[in-house]
Amino acid sequence: QVQLVESGGGLVQAGGSLRLSCAASGRTFSSSAMGWFRQAPGKEREFVSGIYWSGGITYYADSVKGRFTISRDNAKNTVYLQMNSLKPEDTAVYYCAARSPGRPVIVTRSHEYDYWGQGTQVTVSS
Repeated sequence: QVQLVESGGGLVQAGGSLRLSCAASGRTFSSSAMGWFRQAPGKEREFVSGIYWSGGITYYADSVKGRFTISRDNAKNTVYLQMNSLKPEDTAVYYCAARSPGRPVIVTRSHEYDYWGQGTQVTVSS
């Protein structure tokens, strides 16, 4: 059974940092693009960041560019999201997502991801 499990969310003041982790089990995603999405109350789920299967190519939403960094460790089947200079508008549930094996290209549309974690809450206070 494939599972993606996020951790690292929490409450932080504006300007602070958090590091999210997403551990995958059940299969390897070393040949898959992986991504982070978020969903704030009353809003649609939105793409935050994605990473190519090898980790050499990354992509960010304009709203987080320069503040967030995505990385992955294929040996650990884990992807990370380092979030710095957090703002209240970053408050949301953050979801890890993975494309099926053999789909290494980053995409921003949520329906093109086949596996999802349960989400972790990030709250940024002003």
